[in-house]
Amino acid sequence: MPVNRLALIRYKTIDNCLRNRYRKWSLEDLLEACSDALYEFEGRTEGVSLRTLQLDLQNMRSEKLGYNAPIIVVDRKYYTYEDPTFSITNMPLTSQDVKTLSQIAHTLKQFEGFSEFSDMEEVLKKIENKVFAIKNSTKAIIDFEKNNNLTGIKFLTPIYNAIRDKHTLKIIYLNFKSTKPIIHLLSPYLLKEYRNRWFVFGKKKNDNRFSPLALDRILRLRQMQEEPFIENDFFDPNIYFNDIIGVTKFEHLAVEKVVFRVEKTHAPYVLTKPFHHSQKIIEKTDLGTTFSIEVIPNYELEREFIGFGEFLEVLQPISLREKIKHRIISAAQFYEN
Repeated sequence: MPVNRLALIRYKTIDNCLRNRYRKWSLEDLLEACSDALYEFEGRTEGVSLRTLQLDLQNMRSEKLGYNAPIIVVDRKYYTYEDPTFSITNMPLTSQDVKTLSQIAHTLKQFEGFSEFSDMEEVLKKIENKVFAIKNSTKAIIDFEKNNNLTGIKFLTPIYNAIRDKHTLKIIYLNFKSTKPIIHLLSPYLLKEYRNRWFVFGKKKNDNRFSPLALDRILRLRQMQEEPFIENDFFDPNIYFNDIIGVTKFEHLAVEKVVFRVEKTHAPYVLTKPFHHSQKIIEKTDLGTTFSIEVIPNYELEREFIGFGEFLEVLQPISLREKIKHRIISAAQFYEN
């Protein structure tokens, strides 16, 4: 059932009135409120008829729009919500919505096993989880990692659109090491998430370096359609991330064999969740397990290792071992003081 803009204004106005428990709302009061709202938002002076208002109340009560609003009449005159917490703005999914989601989930499941649709698996689980919770009137059984306070999320859509439409972006950017913002003219190619942070990869104008920009460090951005877009004929994300952990890649550095030992009680964590796809077991002893990976060392790798604290020891290369050792000593000084 299509709903026009005027009807939506009336429904929202009625909803606001019925949620106000500090006033009694007669039909005349609701008529006046709806008429005032239409005048305020649309400039309409003819007001709302009694029949239109009665149809609105009937539609809000019914399943036609999915509202199922618990509207009752008190003292045979005043309208209110039987449930004081109800609002059409936070209404649950209707039975038809649930059926539709179930059909979508069933359809998406047909693509499981195809590598081209591997990224849809998490979306599918979210849909199935939502449908299960609604059908069974129970709490969700899967909780996906999320950060609702993450800054920069608002830039996801405009960057996504710029990548899709091949438009250059003018980005006002403030990194952690600078005190003044920097302007980048970026031809964006890829959005990537790593540990709940989003990054955009692309080619900067007049800059041969290729590095990600963190969305939470972007102050402002806008599309520059008049600025030529640099076509991507050099960046393949299927290859670019093969030899690193995270998003930071130092092009001047070569892949190294990194060897580390994990204490035996923590080794199972590394066995079941490898640091990198190249991870191999070198040796198992009573003290722990020695692993190797072949990567370009970067900050993200250091942070992963340091996260294991005293349960992980870097053995090779010596340069990385010394860097980790220095960071651990520096951290210990905070506690000694």
